[in-house]
Amino acid sequence: MFKKAERKQAKLRLCLTGPSGSGKTFSSLKIAGALPASGVTPKIAMIDTENRSAELYAHLVDFDVAQLTPPYHPQRYIDLINAASQSGYEVLIIDSLSHGWIGEGGMLDQHQKITQSRKDHNSFAAWQDVTPMQNRLISAIMSAPLHIIATLRTKTAWEVVENVQGKKAPVKVGLTPQQREGLDYEFTVVLDLSPDGHVATASKDRTGLFDGQHFVPGMETGQKLSKWLLSGADPGVATDTLVGLFANCDSLATLKNLWRQHEPDINAHHPDDINALKNAWLARKATLVGKLNNHQCENAHPSTN
Repeated sequence: MFKKAERKQAKLRLCLTGPSGSGKTFSSLKIAGALPASGVTPKIAMIDTENRSAELYAHLVDFDVAQLTPPYHPQRYIDLINAASQSGYEVLIIDSLSHGWIGEGGMLDQHQKITQSRKDHNSFAAWQDVTPMQNRLISAIMSAPLHIIATLRTKTAWEVVENVQGKKAPVKVGLTPQQREGLDYEFTVVLDLSPDGHVATASKDRTGLFDGQHFVPGMETGQKLSKWLLSGADPGVATDTLVGLFANCDSLATLKNLWRQHEPDINAHHPDDINALKNAWLARKATLVGKLNNHQCENAHPSTN
């Protein structure tokens, strides 16, 4: 039941937080472009909720972009994450994940609508419908077989501080990230960016690379992270990653291709894990077949007999 613990190679889960103007988009692209240890620029995709602002940095690195406009329902994020996973991208930047919480159609908007639809207007009970949506989004992010960099807006406030000349001046600072509390637990590294000089500090760092440091994120940051991610043992493909991929498949063809693609990894798993993977694959197949049959029935012509 127990075996020796061993750190394995992993996909990056990096979160950049900060107020407007702190350099989240710029930093995410610089880091993403330097992730592969080989020095070859990876295939990068970006989900842009910031009104095409990411394209202002198209000169930094080659990347493809998908514009996400309202409504920012979590399923729309999930669909784009799955599309990036299935299209051969190596890095996905989600800029920003805050819209899925505070934006039109996001989690708080869904909570309000569900509360209003209930006869008792019980806002606490409404979370029973909202929380599973959030959990599915987190699951899609964690199980995606590519590096993910997500940005989060923080609430902005001003503090009066003393500058190097000894004079007091107002300074913009970031406060709580605008997403559900505890989301940062899911990430390997969380870097908080300051609007003054775009300086980063690590509020969470499982790598130990950035503890106690204050730095401007760039290509060197990506190179350090890449080296750390690849320094572990070859993990194959984790069971929970494969289960997540199966669960998020949107067609029978994609589901069958995933099994063929990962069959060597699947056969290398423990027999109990292989059975679990088969069951997950069959369960998703049954769901997709059911949806296909329902769609065919809805579009069938009425009998003329």
